[in-house]
Amino acid sequence: MQTRKKYIFLTFLASWLLLFFFGREQLRRFAFFPRRNVAARRSWPRWADRALLHSFAEPRELQGSGDTAQPSPRARRAAQLSTSQGSRCRMESCFDASRCQNGFKVFTYPREHGEPMSESYSKILASIERSRYYTPRPEEACLFVLSIDTLDRDPLSAHYIRSVEQRIRSFPLWNSGRNHLIFNLYAGTWPNYTEELGFDIGHAMLAKASFHSKNFRPGFDVSIPLFPREHPQRGGQSGWLHHNSVPPKKKYLLVFKGKRYLTGIGSGTRNALHHIHNGRDIVSLTTCRHGKDWERHKDMRCDQDNVDYEKFDYQELLHNSTFCIVPRGRRLGSFRFLEALQAACIPVLLSDGWELPFSEAIDWGKAAVVGSERLLLQIPSAIRCIRPERVLAFQQQTQFLWDAYFSSVDKIVHTTLEIIRDRLLPHRSRSRILWNALPGGLLALPDFSTHLGDFPFYYLQHGSSPSDKFTALLWAAPQLGSLSQSTLKLIQAVSKSQYCAQILVLWSCEKPPPPSAMWPQTAVPLTIIQGRTKLSDRFFPYAAIGTDAVLSLDEHTSLSTSEVDFAFVVWRSFPERIVGFSAWSHFWDPEQKRWGYTSRWTNKLSIVLTTAAFYHRYYHSLFTEYLPAGLRELVDSLTACEDILMNLLVAAVTKLPPIKVTQWKQHKEAASQLVKDTAAGSTRRFSQQQDCLNQLVDWFGSMPLVSSQLRLDPVLFKDQVSVLRKKYRYLEKP
Repeated sequence: MQTRKKYIFLTFLASWLLLFFFGREQLRRFAFFPRRNVAARRSWPRWADRALLHSFAEPRELQGSGDTAQPSPRARRAAQLSTSQGSRCRMESCFDASRCQNGFKVFTYPREHGEPMSESYSKILASIERSRYYTPRPEEACLFVLSIDTLDRDPLSAHYIRSVEQRIRSFPLWNSGRNHLIFNLYAGTWPNYTEELGFDIGHAMLAKASFHSKNFRPGFDVSIPLFPREHPQRGGQSGWLHHNSVPPKKKYLLVFKGKRYLTGIGSGTRNALHHIHNGRDIVSLTTCRHGKDWERHKDMRCDQDNVDYEKFDYQELLHNSTFCIVPRGRRLGSFRFLEALQAACIPVLLSDGWELPFSEAIDWGKAAVVGSERLLLQIPSAIRCIRPERVLAFQQQTQFLWDAYFSSVDKIVHTTLEIIRDRLLPHRSRSRILWNALPGGLLALPDFSTHLGDFPFYYLQHGSSPSDKFTALLWAAPQLGSLSQSTLKLIQAVSKSQYCAQILVLWSCEKPPPPSAMWPQTAVPLTIIQGRTKLSDRFFPYAAIGTDAVLSLDEHTSLSTSEVDFAFVVWRSFPERIVGFSAWSHFWDPEQKRWGYTSRWTNKLSIVLTTAAFYHRYYHSLFTEYLPAGLRELVDSLTACEDILMNLLVAAVTKLPPIKVTQWKQHKEAASQLVKDTAAGSTRRFSQQQDCLNQLVDWFGSMPLVSSQLRLDPVLFKDQVSVLRKKYRYLEKP
């Protein structure tokens, strides 16, 4: 009996040991086993790839109270902010949105006589006052900008303005900084270069360069780029990448040429840059020769570094390198960032913690390589792994971003304002796609639409096409208040088009329009809109326009139905451009040192008159809402200036020329006769148009018009074949 009990005990013990060593995971489920790490192990669901699903929440995490939950990354970032008055500000807590109920308007404080101001800050204020949001009346303003120069807050700088806090507290509109925007390029001073501004900003927003992410208030502040004093007010130089000058492989892969800080903040990264220099496809050059006491701190490498530094030209390196290192300096940002963007040299950013410019809107992952200062030695091997087609995509994106947001002070300031405006109207804000695709957020107005398919630029990308009908908008301003025979013929010819949806007549005459019995009978609706005598009314976004395409007409225009049909078919293939019949070309007059234009029949064209042209209805919104009121007033004061402005606007948006289509010889002769009949006033008219062109170019900052030598004709047009074989057989007079 005792032996039997012993065998039973040994068998039980052996079974227990086997279960312990080979099945302890199952044994841990029993209550009498210690329940260690139960929360870290799930019994259900039992996924085969369970090790890959660590992102799923545990039942206790889902059922637990909010007090035990881990804070979000944004909450952790907010907790790290300093304890100043506005450190935790957000739009909902520190911005009075009720002031913006009548629209987003920006007021700049009046400039005090004798107030010192840097050239850069003068440009910023001028950019605001040139924008469509500027108002000279503080009572209708939503946002306020100080006239005190706050760009340079380094006490050692000659541009440092003292006693800022005492002065702003005395302003009646200050209100602890609510609804105020403060611009800053330089903060802090030697040796630590902290981001202190030297005054309490209260509840004001910061538009600041070299922003550190731990001090950046998401959804409230705006990170802007550091730009030099000579940065252009408007226009700006174009990028260096051209469609016909892209080499398959540049001479250098990665370059850097700049200062080497021997001591202090920022010295660690720049002192280590020599480790990746190989003198062949990677060129990293630094110099110690800067500052007053560099010789006192120089090391054994300085003399040789200074010699090597002079062997290469900085501009030559920018032009001939695929990637450019953009390391931190004393502060996180540098001028090198914008220089690399313009040169289509892909920025390799080595500035840990830098909140990149306009990061709220711009996807920098498509245009820059964000590296780590601690992993500098891995940068060469990392960029060598980037495929050539990806490199080209990066380069193209740098050019888009440079031209859209960074090439001038105007664009930097206007981008800042548009980002703030989008926050106030989230239901009518731009998507990331609109910000990061041509033509960019400044030219894709969310007031028009937030849907890609409604804009003329995204049909191909969106996989759609414009509507298959058009609206004819006829501008009529008869001197005697009666309809001419040419106007009646034009209405009848347009209404017979198979693509015409409706005809709108913009009656711009002091006398009332003729009664309905005087208008021709048409197969499509004919609507009379009572307009003013202003020429800019031609491009107002009338609610009655229900089609994508607009056929803009003048009462003196002569067109046939075949011409209208063919031009519309052409426009549907190029919906972002102006497609029309009468064309001009611009030129630079070196003797007069000004721009001119000619209406002679030549082999070049850059302007298509909107007296007979198709374009997308979006350009009416852009013309009326994007352009400042002063520019529209200029148009109203100069003859035929609205034609030129619309062409400049579309060219500035698309970077493409208009398209000319064929027309009757009879139409050409009629246009020539009209010019002869009005020869008495043609000289004054021509002079006004030349003045208009130059004033508009000055506003844009550069000449946006693009020349073309293309004219589109229908197949078999003018061919000696049977008329029955021609699709547009009535285009040519039989």
